[in-house]
Amino acid sequence: MKRNGSRGCVTRKTRFGSRERDWLKGDTQRGCVCLYGGTVDPQPPASGPQASSTPQTDLQLVLCSTRTTVEELCAQRDGQGLYVQLHGDLIRRLDPSERPLQILYNYLASMGYADHVRVQQEAANSDLSCLIRFYSEHPVNADQQERTLLKGVFSVRKGKTQLHKWAERKVILCGTCLIVASVKDSLTGKLHILPLVGGKVEEVKRRQHCLMFSSAGSQAQTYFVNFDTLADYQRWHRQASKVVSQTVSMVDLSCYSLEAVPEYLFYSQDITHLNLRHNFMSLQGPGGLLNLPRFSQLKSLNLSHNRLGVFPECVCEILTLTELNLSCNNLHIVPVQIGNLQSLQTLSLDGNHLSSLPEELGGLSQLNGLGLSFNNFSHIPALLERLSAVDKLAMAGNRVETLELCTLARMSHLKSIDLRLNGLRWVKSESLEAVSQVTQLDLRDNCLDTLDLSSICNLETLHCQRNQLGTLTLSGFTLRMLHAGSNRLTTVNIYPVPNQLTHMELSQNLLEYLPDWVCDCRKIEMLDVTHNLLSELPSRLLNSLSLRKLLAGNNRLQRVPDLLDHVPLEALDLQHNKLAELPESLFYKALNLKFLNASANALENIPPSSQSEESLSTLQELYLTGNNLNEDCGALLVGHQNLRVLHIAYNRLLSFPASKLSKLELLEELNLSGNKLKTIPSTVSSCKRLHTLIAHSNHITVFPEILNLPEIKLVDLSCNELTEIQLPDSLPATLQELDLTGNSSLMLEHKTLNLFSHITTLKLDQKSSMTAGDSLSASTPWNHGYAEMSGQRNKLCVSLLTVDQFGDGVEACYGIFDGDRNEEVPRLLQCTMGDVLCEELQHSSIDNVYMCNTFLTSHRKLGMAGQKLGASALLCYIHHKPSDPGGYLSLTVANVGTCQAVLCRDGRPVPLSKVFSLENCTDEMERVKLSKAIITEDNKVSGVTCCSRLLGCSYLSPWVLPKPWVHTEPLCSQDEFLIMGNRALFEWVSYQEAVCTVQVVRDPRAAAKKLCSLAQSYGCKDNIGAVVVSLHIGEDSCTCEPPVSTTEPREVGSEAGSTASDEHQSSGLAFRPERRCSLHPATTLCGIMVPGSAGTGANPGLFQRQPSCATFSSNQSDNGLDSDDEAPLEGVISNGSKLEVEVDIHCCAFQLRSGSHESRKDFDLEKRSSDYPNGKMRRQNSVVVSATNGCLLAVCGREIADLKKSPSTSSLFGKKLSNGSVVAPEDSHNLIEVALEAPKKKSGYFTAPAQQDPEDQLIVPPSLEQEVREQLRGQSPLGSSAPSTTLSLKDPVWDHPHPPAFPSNMVPGPGPAPILQQEVYDTAL
Repeated sequence: MKRNGSRGCVTRKTRFGSRERDWLKGDTQRGCVCLYGGTVDPQPPASGPQASSTPQTDLQLVLCSTRTTVEELCAQRDGQGLYVQLHGDLIRRLDPSERPLQILYNYLASMGYADHVRVQQEAANSDLSCLIRFYSEHPVNADQQERTLLKGVFSVRKGKTQLHKWAERKVILCGTCLIVASVKDSLTGKLHILPLVGGKVEEVKRRQHCLMFSSAGSQAQTYFVNFDTLADYQRWHRQASKVVSQTVSMVDLSCYSLEAVPEYLFYSQDITHLNLRHNFMSLQGPGGLLNLPRFSQLKSLNLSHNRLGVFPECVCEILTLTELNLSCNNLHIVPVQIGNLQSLQTLSLDGNHLSSLPEELGGLSQLNGLGLSFNNFSHIPALLERLSAVDKLAMAGNRVETLELCTLARMSHLKSIDLRLNGLRWVKSESLEAVSQVTQLDLRDNCLDTLDLSSICNLETLHCQRNQLGTLTLSGFTLRMLHAGSNRLTTVNIYPVPNQLTHMELSQNLLEYLPDWVCDCRKIEMLDVTHNLLSELPSRLLNSLSLRKLLAGNNRLQRVPDLLDHVPLEALDLQHNKLAELPESLFYKALNLKFLNASANALENIPPSSQSEESLSTLQELYLTGNNLNEDCGALLVGHQNLRVLHIAYNRLLSFPASKLSKLELLEELNLSGNKLKTIPSTVSSCKRLHTLIAHSNHITVFPEILNLPEIKLVDLSCNELTEIQLPDSLPATLQELDLTGNSSLMLEHKTLNLFSHITTLKLDQKSSMTAGDSLSASTPWNHGYAEMSGQRNKLCVSLLTVDQFGDGVEACYGIFDGDRNEEVPRLLQCTMGDVLCEELQHSSIDNVYMCNTFLTSHRKLGMAGQKLGASALLCYIHHKPSDPGGYLSLTVANVGTCQAVLCRDGRPVPLSKVFSLENCTDEMERVKLSKAIITEDNKVSGVTCCSRLLGCSYLSPWVLPKPWVHTEPLCSQDEFLIMGNRALFEWVSYQEAVCTVQVVRDPRAAAKKLCSLAQSYGCKDNIGAVVVSLHIGEDSCTCEPPVSTTEPREVGSEAGSTASDEHQSSGLAFRPERRCSLHPATTLCGIMVPGSAGTGANPGLFQRQPSCATFSSNQSDNGLDSDDEAPLEGVISNGSKLEVEVDIHCCAFQLRSGSHESRKDFDLEKRSSDYPNGKMRRQNSVVVSATNGCLLAVCGREIADLKKSPSTSSLFGKKLSNGSVVAPEDSHNLIEVALEAPKKKSGYFTAPAQQDPEDQLIVPPSLEQEVREQLRGQSPLGSSAPSTTLSLKDPVWDHPHPPAFPSNMVPGPGPAPILQQEVYDTAL
């Protein structure tokens, strides 16, 4: 379909003139409907989520009201009908009485828009066509026609002999048959039908573009067809080959927006399976449902998802049917004629509104499968007693509140019962009659508080998770599997001892001890008792000769019993207990142990791997994070020579024995973070299979010798004390990610940076470039750190948004976006959502309104990428009340999906978000059920997502909505920090543990890193994202702090892309200005803000090169470096004469929201100098500087008004092509189209066209004023080809009462470009 921002949409905008605006004024029931033509591009869509599959279509803007019907619109236009398309999917013909504008308004209201005026505005938005679109005629799709029907007039010859001559005949390929007419251009004469299923289609090499069609069987017939063009030949060959390869006569016409089957299909009388799922089939017409009985051999018919409304009685005349699917058709009644289908074996009626069944249905003696899930039944239909062949009762998602076991006893043929999601409250057993036939029972997600199933004596499998069970009583004669997690169980009674039990899951209950019968189970292989209150494990259990997997984490265990003999245990999880030691004999008694997780305990040592020097250990994964281990444990790890994964983070290791590490030759993943290591042994080079090394938050000063490892992929050495890196001549091609942030003393040479150029994700700190004036403006009462880890996934599908200074005042914006399996939507939201929030703040000051509209607008702006893909989103906005800009600060949080936020207040977690998953949110589960969605056994909507609210995934509407949960929390001095994370983080780290973790680690970046490392050590394999925002809120939200004198170096840079040498650095007492709050503002204002800079808090700016970054290039200079001896430049990579500066995409146009400082006329120099008593003087007319996380964005030669037109900085205020180049923006370019290009670049650098370097700003002390004037007179003009001379002076203390006045030709103004321009802040400063 049409791309957002394409020419068709622009045409619509140009047609929306004063006449249309006048029509909309004053009446919200008025509006306009955009009608598209019916031309569809026959070519397949191009690559990319937003590739267009529709060419330019004719647009008509029709003014109407919510009362205008389709019939009236068609009469006005002399049209035949109107069609509607949702989410780029199926196209439905509108009934004459339907009202298009009302349909449009209802759709927007269901999304979440509440204000009628806003609904009217959104309805006129061109981006909405990706969600809902109206057509004036049915779109023609050549590709769809090819799959349903092929026809044409070609030269045909019958038979393999030469007796028949070639003649032109009309030929049709439809369904399973080839139809050849006996006369040219007509089907009036005799028709020759050639069944192709099981036959052959072959190329005739003697003739060009000729195919031979042959039927199957001993009486096979053959036809030769000579096609006119190669395209026709290939099309017919492709389609016929599919037909002949089938083993049954099946025709699949699903998802074609059909109202009737092609008439030619009825010539295929051998069809036995017909799939018409996801269409809009009608009863009447030549190809309507009334004609389906003409298929005399039809056995299987699928009519699901056709919006029928009523049961089509005509299908009851197809007496040969054995399978009938009428799911999701809004059916309320099943007719009595269903009894005619005596051959019926499977009947699917799921997802309808049925509350009863006709008695005639009970006469279908051959029926063995009946689907009644997600209907409105309040009890089990009694007629099931007569359906003796039905062995499974599928009634999930109904309204059965009471289950009478005596009813099941009468249905002696039922073996499997599925009553999930019924709101079931009671299971009654009033008689002593045994229910002997039921073997499988599923009671998940109900409201049971007690369950006694002892009368079901042959029960083999029971699912009763997510109820409110306090007691559970079962019969153990045949029990094999028990799943009873997420209840309130204190005990489980099973009699007799279940000797057949192999799997038992009792996690997230209230068990204080394990029942005695558990130790007597002779075949138990897997036992999960995590998240209970167990204080001990029975010795008999651990010494079981059948137990292979024991999960006992998150309990209160203080000791683990000793192993008395060799046991077959393979996996043991003991994390989050109170263990001070592990059994001495663990490793040499459990020789099959491959997995051990003992993280988050109080271990001070680990047991030896064997009793002798020779070890038989098969341990492959060992997790010991969060204990009290020291370096002595290294010697005990040597015996585990099969170890592949070792996590020993956040212990007390001062070193790691070099000789011991060299013995772990099979090691693939090593996590040593959060210790006190000063170095990583050089023997790590012996671990040839090592692909992941994580050693952040240590005291490492020397870069380890790991870059010569052949399989190394990820190296994380952030938050250490690295000073330099010694690299080999070449890096391994496998290296994908290198994180060196948080190493304040690290200085990288240009040669080193060039060597890193192929790494997909390179993270470096950016040196602070702040002056005293900057600090005065950029000080904020918060600073942040974040971390992203891909885990065992091949790609990172989590994106973050972090802006410490949002807008003009003391505000901030943070976000996290989790795409689960896709990276496109999170990247798009990262690029655009801050800008959308900025725009919505201009329209409303009500937190619930602007946050909700931000999410809904971002959902719309996803365009075609959001039709099939989606993401969880969380947005946090720190701000003052609009009515009281100097008052208290508030935190407004909005989220959809499973991203979560928690605030630490007085050391306690305060949840701020709502988890929109079906398992955790009962009201959302009920809403989805009422809308008749099919919820699979893993609690996913249509088997796609467990979330009921997402941005994107619009094809799942109305089950999955983009409307967010919004909550505003006033901030106070007791609020310490804010934690944001995705589902994977909080699935493994509780709110309380997250808060305690961050309290110990005060640095936000190190805290975010620790949260992610902990989640990985606890067992998380997915992408993890975490943001920690440290808050410094005083009483009454005052954030002032007194001035402090500190000793820090100051640097003065020359031009963009150059770096100051060591000679230009000076140390001394530098006055740090006061941080002022909005209640007590400073008396002077500084120039443009540089948010998120390193000087504002513990978290320095971040230079991160990954696909979500933009790049600026300059080839106007050689970076100002004459030799390798000069100071290296952090964050800048030099490739020849081209300078590439990475810019984080978090730098958004909302930094330019007001434009008050930028659009203001130049101050006089005397006033400007007084505003910078200890800083640098700067110009603001020709350069715009914006930054986030210390990553800087400089755009030269562009007016502020022009910059405002393009809110996305990921495209450098222009459209970035897939090859990295940048073109000038056009009004028709949509924001999402521009941003979508960024994730396509997986490696290397985005190279922008050369841009003119800005001139240097001269910092001139009064004593040198005259000398500088004389030098400037000798300078060449700005446009001269000769290189300009760089002038770099020390920044003196400005003690002169009045700065010197510069010549008038140096003051920016109209005319030629001035010589003196604003200094560009980059990593050189």
